[in-house]
Amino acid sequence: MYVLNAEQTRATLPMSMLIPAMKTAFATLSRGQVQVPLRTRLDIPAHQAMLLNMPVYVTYPEALAVKIVSLYPQNPQVGLPFVQGVVLVFEPHTGRPLAVLDGTEVTARRTGAASGAATDLLARPDSQVAAIIGAGTQARTQLEAMCAVRPIKTAWVYAPTHTHAQAFAEEMQARLGIPVQVTESASQAVARADIVCAATTAKTPVFDDADIRPGTHINGVGSYTLEMVELPPATLRHARTFVDSLESALAEAGEVVQAIQQGWLQTNAITELGQLVNHQAAGRTSAEEITVFKSVGVAVQDALAAQVALKTLLGNAQKS
Repeated sequence: MYVLNAEQTRATLPMSMLIPAMKTAFATLSRGQVQVPLRTRLDIPAHQAMLLNMPVYVTYPEALAVKIVSLYPQNPQVGLPFVQGVVLVFEPHTGRPLAVLDGTEVTARRTGAASGAATDLLARPDSQVAAIIGAGTQARTQLEAMCAVRPIKTAWVYAPTHTHAQAFAEEMQARLGIPVQVTESASQAVARADIVCAATTAKTPVFDDADIRPGTHINGVGSYTLEMVELPPATLRHARTFVDSLESALAEAGEVVQAIQQGWLQTNAITELGQLVNHQAAGRTSAEEITVFKSVGVAVQDALAAQVALKTLLGNAQKS
C-alpha cells in the first residue's frame, strides 16, 4: 500500500490530468453513476472545529475511496493548515487498501481543478485577468488552475491580512511567471477581473454585486455550510448559476439557499456542471453574461483525484 506525504501527493496530481478528471467526476455524478451520501459532520465545539467523513463509490470509471478531513479555523494562527486529513483508496473489486494520500493536498488540488473545469466550460475564451479573494492554500490552486485553462496575463489578490496577500503574490508570481499584485480591497480586485475566485471562510459576502463586470465568471469554493456566505446572494438573481451537486448545494451552500429564500433564484434554474459536460445543458450564451460556479465539494472529486494519483505513481514506477 502506498503512503504519500503532502509533497509526494502534490507531485502525483498535476493540473493537466486533474482538470479533465474533475469534468469526468461531475459528469458521472450527474449521470447517477456515483454512490455519494451527504458527508457526515462531527462538531468539535471546544475548538470551533469539525470532522467530516466522505465515502464514495463510482461505478464508471470504477473507484472506491473515503476522505476524512478535520477543519480547525484557528490552526493558521499556530502555523498549521486549516484543512487536514487523509484519503483512503481501495481496490473496487476486492476492497483491498491501495493508498493513503495527504487529504490537505488532495482537497486543495481537486478544488482548484474543479474551478479549472468550470472556468474552462464557462469563462469567456479571451479572459486574461484573474482576481483571487483569499490567500490560503485553496487560493493558490485556484490561480494555478485558472492559468491552466485561460491565457491569464495578470492576477490581483486580496486578503484581510496584507502580509498574507503579499506572500501569496510573491510566491505565485514566481511560480506562474505572471504579474500578481495586491489590492487594498476585494472590490478593487473584482472590478478589474474577467475571472473571480473566492476561497474564504467568510460569513458575509466578500465583495458587492455591483463590483462585478458584465461577462465575468465567478468561482466560489470557500464556504461550505449554510452559515457561510462569501459570494453576494443577490448576484444569483441575474447570473447563470452552476453547482457541483444540486443536492449538496441545497444542503450546504449558504449563497444558494439565501438566494432561493429571497426569491432571487429558482431551484430549476440551477444547473449541475456535470449536465454541461454531458451536453444536457447550455453553458455561457453571450459575452456579457455573468456565470457563477458554486462548489461545496463532493467526494467523487476525491475518488477520481486519487485515481490520477495512482496512475501517476504507476507511470513513474514503470519509467524507473
